[in-house]
Amino acid sequence: MRATTGRAGTTGGERGVALLEVLAALTIFGTAAVSVVALLEQSTEHERRAEAAERRVADEERLLTAMTLLTRDDLDRRLGRRRAGAYLVETLRPTPVIYRVTVGLADAPDAPDLATLIYRPEPAQ
Repeated sequence: MRATTGRAGTTGGERGVALLEVLAALTIFGTAAVSVVALLEQSTEHERRAEAAERRVADEERLLTAMTLLTRDDLDRRLGRRRAGAYLVETLRPTPVIYRVTVGLADAPDAPDLATLIYRPEPAQ
């Protein structure tokens, strides 16, 4: 007995296999597309965080630069920890002529992002 053939001369079983192959290909393509979309979303989130961190460090750098321009008397008045907006500035004087200034987020007072040493000679007497 011969199998019945369709319009293109294929048997009904061959058409079923072709349909299964198309469904499998679409499933694979759909899974890959979802993975690519998730990867792009994650990449965008990382880029947003990096840009925010760059802006934060730029703000801290400007604050630290302003501190380095202060005179010895101004630095003496600012000894200790002070809040400057969202940032915490700590000024220490480990020796009579060296000041240590750190800047970081006020939310993380024990983890400053930037630090510098400033030399200010003692006034001549």
